[in-house]
Amino acid sequence: MPSCCYTHWVYNTCMRTNINIDDRLMSQARKLTRLRTKREIVHKALELLVESEARKGILRFRGSAIWQGDLKAMRRSRV
Repeated sequence: MPSCCYTHWVYNTCMRTNINIDDRLMSQARKLTRLRTKREIVHKALELLVESEARKGILRFRGSAIWQGDLKAMRRSRV
C-alpha cells in the first residue's frame, strides 16, 4: 500500500480523506483479516469492492457471445 497519502494527487495515486467508520465493523474486520491499521483495512475493502463489481460487469456478458469453431478438431490437435 502506498505511503503517499499526505496530499491530494489528481491522477494515479491516492487522496487523504476523513471518513466515519463503524467501530464495531472495524473491530470485526481487524480480527478477521489481522490487518494492523485502519488504513490497511479500508484499502483492502476498496480493492475487494472494485474486484467484485468488475466481476459483475463481466458476468453481464455471459452467454452473449457466439462461438464458432470445431471443438473435436481442437481436441484432436492437443494429442
